[in-house]
Amino acid sequence: MPGADPHAPDSRHHPDLPDSVRSVRRPVTEEQSRRANGPDWDRYADEYQATHGAFLGDVGFVWGPEGLTEAEAGVLGDPAGLAGRDVLEVGSGAGQCSRWVRARGGRAVGLDLSHRQLQHSRRIDDETGVRVPSVLGTATHLPFADASFDVVFSSFGALQFVREIDAAVAETARVLRPGGRFAFSITHPTRWMFPDDPSAAGLTASQSYWDRTPYVEVDDATGEVTYVEHHRTLGDWVSLLAGAGFVLTTLLEPEWPAGHDRVWGGWSGVRGAITPGTAILGADLR
Repeated sequence: MPGADPHAPDSRHHPDLPDSVRSVRRPVTEEQSRRANGPDWDRYADEYQATHGAFLGDVGFVWGPEGLTEAEAGVLGDPAGLAGRDVLEVGSGAGQCSRWVRARGGRAVGLDLSHRQLQHSRRIDDETGVRVPSVLGTATHLPFADASFDVVFSSFGALQFVREIDAAVAETARVLRPGGRFAFSITHPTRWMFPDDPSAAGLTASQSYWDRTPYVEVDDATGEVTYVEHHRTLGDWVSLLAGAGFVLTTLLEPEWPAGHDRVWGGWSGVRGAITPGTAILGADLR
């Protein structure tokens, strides 16, 4: 990747950088994160959907590049139990996962920071006839009333791009009903120790697991932050969930399936055979 940091963390979105953009590890504010990542995903949405749309499925729920589906994992519970339940997908992108929930009778709603991703969601709504009501918004300020949902989930969406993660988790707790379910997938935190390289070169640890300094891309021509991704350890996630009143019940680390030859950024069979690339967490609100 020209101009990219060879020690950048894995990201579901990590295109080649133009010559004017450099990558650094440095602190950023929540406003900088939001102002960078919304437009960045607007620019990247067309390529993302063209590249990964068939793998995700128009009415499909995939938790990560390993291809583990919700039908297989059951992180949200029995799929039949979603019928009649109010479900929010945070960082919904083109709504593939929410559409899967709706196809099983759940009342799923999507939220995303990217207007272009939501346009793709509307396009797929029209193509499939399975419509996902969606809103433009951020995980730190959910535009919904208290206790509106039975389930909130995020499949590699929003949470890694938010600095004020405590606010995002608190917002999730606010909009969930007592006993509600919160589930999400993220880049496995241990991946932040390794270069973002799908080959064997990406298996040599080169930085500290405990370095929580964000990965940032900056346009030197304008000085603007153009992309941000944040790192938390597994311990951080457990503490965040417990502090917001959640009880952690699920932690999955999907293995790379035999015969799965897809390369997605830093994810590949070479690395997946040795170390996890995705963590899936599920918790219930007390």
